[in-house]
Amino acid sequence: MARSVNELLAADTGMGAVTLRVGNLDAMIAYYRDAVTLTVLSHEGPVAVLGRGMTPIVILQHAPELASPEPRAAGLFHTAILFDTQAQLAAAVYSIATKHPGTFTGSADHLVSEAFYFTDPEGNGIELYWDRQRTAWSWTHGSVEMATLYLDPNAFISEHLTEQGQTDPSFGNAVVGHVHLSVGDVASARAFYVDQLGFDSTAEMGNSALFVSAGGYHHHMAMNTWNSSGAGKRRLALGLGQVDIVVPSSDDLGALGERMSHFGVATRHDGQTLSFDDPWANVIRVRTA
Repeated sequence: MARSVNELLAADTGMGAVTLRVGNLDAMIAYYRDAVTLTVLSHEGPVAVLGRGMTPIVILQHAPELASPEPRAAGLFHTAILFDTQAQLAAAVYSIATKHPGTFTGSADHLVSEAFYFTDPEGNGIELYWDRQRTAWSWTHGSVEMATLYLDPNAFISEHLTEQGQTDPSFGNAVVGHVHLSVGDVASARAFYVDQLGFDSTAEMGNSALFVSAGGYHHHMAMNTWNSSGAGKRRLALGLGQVDIVVPSSDDLGALGERMSHFGVATRHDGQTLSFDDPWANVIRVRTA
């Protein structure tokens, strides 16, 4: 049954920066700047913000006192950085391949997108991707068709890497396209992210993964149990600190606050942002554009 507008996030909702707690701030800045080709937008004391243009993508918080997360804990599966063009994507993939080739973990054609996967020096997953036009996506009964088809990284680079990409790999814009989480179970994820938070479900993989979005995107967030089935609440550790969601207006923020309160979700509102924890203590912060 279709849900009312009051039960859904606004169609032009998007993702903001992902905050990571890191043990070695200098090494992590170097990786995201020199390999992933992000720009340091600010660096004040223990916090560095990296992104493209004026858009923050990753916020690194120095927390050397924290331990690494437990192997099968809930938390971040990957931060997915979306590039405008295949040439920009190829430049970033080539940059990591030449500077940190050991951090490459795979690539895939997902029908809606072409994606390359990496793991940063502290074990946080990264996806770099480019979207095909929405008119090329296939939907059936409200679910978008996605797959995991072979994508040859060397062939992709050969076809799309430009001279500019080799000399200035940080050219062009990029944003956080989606955020993928590791969770304890899909049913609880659906209850929280779809029924309460207000995303639409766009795809499911049995009881192992759920993809959700606003406004007909293929997915703004995903949750899977591939490494974390049965995980409970996270303890304070290195890794994911916070996921930012961006809604269009203060009215949207207010409506979300009322909806979360209706469902008994404890929220924190500082006048500009609304924060709350998901069932695994992943911190979600929502702000206006």
